[in-house]
Amino acid sequence: MIHLDRSLISAPPSFEARLLALYHKMQIAIEIEHATIPVYLYSLYSIREGFNIEIAARILSVIKQEMLHMSLDCNILNAIGGAPKIDDPNFIPHYPGPLPGAIEGGLQVSLSPLSKQLVYDEFMVIESPETPLDGDASDAEGITIGQFYRHLHDEIIALNKEQNIFTGKPELQLQTGFPALQIAPVTDEASALAAIEMIVAQGEGTSMSPLDPEHELAHYYKFAEIYYGRALVPNPDLAAATKTPWVFAGHPIAFDPAGVHPVISNPSLVSYDEQPRLLEIGRAHV
Repeated sequence: MIHLDRSLISAPPSFEARLLALYHKMQIAIEIEHATIPVYLYSLYSIREGFNIEIAARILSVIKQEMLHMSLDCNILNAIGGAPKIDDPNFIPHYPGPLPGAIEGGLQVSLSPLSKQLVYDEFMVIESPETPLDGDASDAEGITIGQFYRHLHDEIIALNKEQNIFTGKPELQLQTGFPALQIAPVTDEASALAAIEMIVAQGEGTSMSPLDPEHELAHYYKFAEIYYGRALVPNPDLAAATKTPWVFAGHPIAFDPAGVHPVISNPSLVSYDEQPRLLEIGRAHV
C-alpha cells in the first residue's frame, strides 16, 4: 500500500492560508493521477498484439479512468479559483521514482514490461485501499491516497462553510475529449464532492464492496484479478468458515509471458542505440 506524507492532511489556522494549502494539495492530487498513467500505459504497450487480451482490457480501463481522475482534479482546482500547473518541467515525473507526495523510502514506481510481479509490487500497491477485501493490508506510516482524498473532501466542506470558495470561471471546466467517459463540470460544493467520491470509489471500491459506482471493479481488484489469475466473483458459499463475500474463483485470466515484448525498463534517450540517427531525423524535420 502506498503511503503519502501525513503533512498533506495538516491545515493552517487562517482561512486564506488554508485555501492556498488546498490549492497546493489539489495540485498534488493532479500530479499523483498523472504519474500513474505512464506506469500503466508502458506495461500495456509491452503486450504483443493478440496476446493477454483480457489483461490488456483491464489495464486500459484503468488508464482511461486515471485520465478522468486527473481531469476531475483539474476541474475542482479551477472551480475553487486555483490554476492547474501541467506545463511546468517539474510536472514531468521521473522513473524509477516515488509518486508525488509519497513518504521518503516508499514505493518506487517504474516503467517496466508487464509481469505478474510488477502488478503485485507496484500496481496493487498504488491502488490498495486501507482494508482490501483480500486482506492484504499494510500497517506502514503515512496516509493512503483514499485518506488524502477524504481530507480534500472535508477541507472543501469546511472552507466553503466559512466562505464561498467556488469562484473559478465556468469556461475553464473540462467536459470534452473522452467520448467513452463522462467528465462532469465542477461548479459548486456538491459537484466537487461527487467528483472526489467517484475518484476514490473507482480506485479503491468501498469497505464493503469491490465495485465502483458504475458497478465495475475498482482498480485494485482489476489488478488483483491479473495477479491471482481468476475473476473476482461473489462467494457462492457464504456459509464457509471465512465468510468472504468475494473470492478470486471466477473464470481464468491467463497471463502468457511470451505475449510481452522484451522492452527495457525505465528508458531514456541514452537507452537506445539509434539515438544519433533519431536525432538526425528530428533535425531534418525542424
